[in-house]
Amino acid sequence: MSRSARPLTSARVLHKIKELTTPATDGNFVTNRNPRNLERLRIAYKPTGYHLEKPGRSYWHTLEINTSGRYVSADVKHFENGTILSASTSEWAIKQQLYKTKDTSAFVNLGRVLAQRCLQAGITEMTCNVNAVAGSKLEKLLQAVQENGVSFQEPTRLPNTHPWDAYRHEKPWEVSEQTATVATKTSEVK
Repeated sequence: MSRSARPLTSARVLHKIKELTTPATDGNFVTNRNPRNLERLRIAYKPTGYHLEKPGRSYWHTLEINTSGRYVSADVKHFENGTILSASTSEWAIKQQLYKTKDTSAFVNLGRVLAQRCLQAGITEMTCNVNAVAGSKLEKLLQAVQENGVSFQEPTRLPNTHPWDAYRHEKPWEVSEQTATVATKTSEVK
């Protein structure tokens, strides 16, 4: 029996449908492998939580610091997925470089390690609801994180625009000619 004369079966029909509906992959088709892409573009929703909650939940990433009897740990948490990355003085690689695991130098070095891990993961902004006393170890940890390139202010979410709105916010992924000329003029002045 020839190939074209075989009776139709459900498996053959399903195979033919899949063959016809799957898109051809040429070199121009790229998949987004960054799950945080919408947050970086400021499009993703931020949860608002309840107005009586303290300290609110309007963030994408937040910093939590826990101190125990011997160790200090710092976690970066996402509002949906929980802990994304963490650093602790109980980790062997960090503990081996410290004299004590809970002194001021441990807090400062933990801040440096956490900032480095955040930048490697692509997290440059997060919220921090930790209230530190001036001159404390905790304040030094927060300063070390900020000095190494992580900001404690997340950008605001872009508001939804309606067709009847007179003013539309500039999208962060678009550069208009007006902003480009202003940027070149300010660089020429310096």
